[in-house]
Parts: sequence; structure tokens; C-alpha cells
Amino acid sequence: MNEIPAAADLKSDQQKAEQAERRRKPDWIRVKAPTSKGYAETRRLMRDLKLNTVCEEAACPNIGECWTKKHATVMILGDVCTRACRFCNVKTGMPRVLDPMEPVNVATAAAEMGLEHIVITSVDRDDLPDGGAGHFVKVIQELRARAPNTTIEILTPDFRGKMKRAVAQIVEARPDVYNHNLETVPRLYPTVRPGARYYASLRLLEEVKNLDPSIFTKSGIMLGLGEQRLEIHQVMDDMRSADIDFLTMGQYLQPTPKHHKVIDFVTPQQFDALGSIARAKGFLQVASSPLTRSSYHAGDDFAEMRAAREAKLAKANAGK
Repeated sequence: MNEIPAAADLKSDQQKAEQAERRRKPDWIRVKAPTSKGYAETRRLMRDLKLNTVCEEAACPNIGECWTKKHATVMILGDVCTRACRFCNVKTGMPRVLDPMEPVNVATAAAEMGLEHIVITSVDRDDLPDGGAGHFVKVIQELRARAPNTTIEILTPDFRGKMKRAVAQIVEARPDVYNHNLETVPRLYPTVRPGARYYASLRLLEEVKNLDPSIFTKSGIMLGLGEQRLEIHQVMDDMRSADIDFLTMGQYLQPTPKHHKVIDFVTPQQFDALGSIARAKGFLQVASSPLTRSSYHAGDDFAEMRAAREAKLAKANAGK
């Protein structure tokens, strides 16, 4: 008769599924666990200032590399989202009241870390009258005051039903980069991103350019959700029609068994080929690799994008 294992030896179905998922990841997706001194220092600073990061909440595979270099993507408006996208690991529910010290704490973190570039994202806050746009503005204003040499990239939600007013508020505060991710191809929105609308997201980015053409716009998609190659090409064309400057493409990874399954692991060679197509379509900057995420190497990419625009303008002026 077999012995009944102790409770401590039993693994939940979720743990087994997560381990199976990790085992079947290809070599190019695997990353080392973070152990560096820089990682520990970044983590301590985020805790001391009571800041949330998308690095942790979304279980980003690049957290070890980024935090070692003291790069962190701050997630404002709390850590509970009012949406339930099937790709995202952020908690869903009724959020708490806004922390009035959060804008100051974000700017303090940027100053203490000596950041050249910072990325600010957020949960969706459909419960707020302005969707949280005013809070983004306060963060930008505090960063300008306390870390004037830091360039600012924001990654906002779609501000469903409040888009025009929310975008106008934020654009007036003049971030350097306005990012909003389309996430996937239109066909997959009902299953992957059911709370959002593809063309509404496109219009948001188009509105940024209408209000201030000097602000760089950026968007990204995840691959491996079941999209077709021609659908990816169409998303690129749609983005260029909206005058989006920067495209990111990265591999989708399933956070837990309850989330959308990975349909395909896209090879590095396939990412390279798609990146070449995107550059040929006229994006100022393209980041395309399995581990690419919206804020991965964002500072270096911003510098390259700004240089590409300056070169393009110089060439146009020389031809006059």
C-alpha cells in the first residue's frame, strides 16, 4: 500500500502547470533569477517609497537585468485594475483611493536613481471620472520639478469613454513619449482584450499627434497569441496611418494557467524578419525580439528614436 504524501510535499495543480509551462519554454526565452546588488537596491527603494512596478505586477522576465541597472517601470494609480484582460497578471477588482503622495514619490525615486529616462504606466481606473489622467499629469509635473534632466515616457490605458479629454490633459503636460499598446491583432480582441476596442486605441494615439506632433508616439503588440503574419502586417500599416513613431514586438508569456495560452513561440529569426518589415514601413524606431517589452531598453531606444527624427528632418531640409 502506497504511503500518503505529507501535505507539504503536495503541489497544487497551478504549481504543476506553471512548472510544465516553464519547462517547455525554448532556450531563447529563459532568463536567470535576479540576485544582484543593484536589483536588491532598486527593490528596496520601491518598497521604501511605496511604489508599485509593472516589472513585478506583470511578472516581467527582464526584471533582473533592468533592476540591476536601476531601471524600473513605475505603475501608478494603485495595483488593482478595473479590467480583466486575459494576458495580464495585474490584480483585478475594486481599486483603493489614490495615494496623494504617489507623484512626489515617483519623482523622488527618479532623482535618487539618477534616471536619464523613466517609464510611467498604470492600471485601468474606469472608476475615476477622468480615468486617472489628472494623476498622470501630477506625476509629470513632479518629475519636471524634481528630476528636470529625466526624459518622461508614459504608457497609459485607453481611458474608455473619456479619451479626448484625458489625452488633452496629458498632452498639455508634455511627456516626451506617449505610449499606448494595441497588444494584439483586431481579431483576437474579444478573447485577449475584451474590455478594449482596437480602433479606439488607434484613435487615442492619432489624437496625441493631432494635439502635439512633436510628442513621440509608441505602441506594441505581443506575438504568440494565435495571430497570423498578414494580421501583424496590417497592424503595422494601421499604426503608420496613425503616425506612430515606435513599434515594439515581443513574445507573449502565460503568467498563470488561468490566463490565455501561448499558441506559438516565435523564433528570434522570425522577430528579426518582422522588425525589418516594420522598419521598411517607416517607423522611426522598432524593437522586435522574444524578450522585448514596452519599457525594455526604453531609454536607449528613446535616444536612438530622437536621433532618427533629427536626421530625417535634416535630410528633408537639405533637399529644399
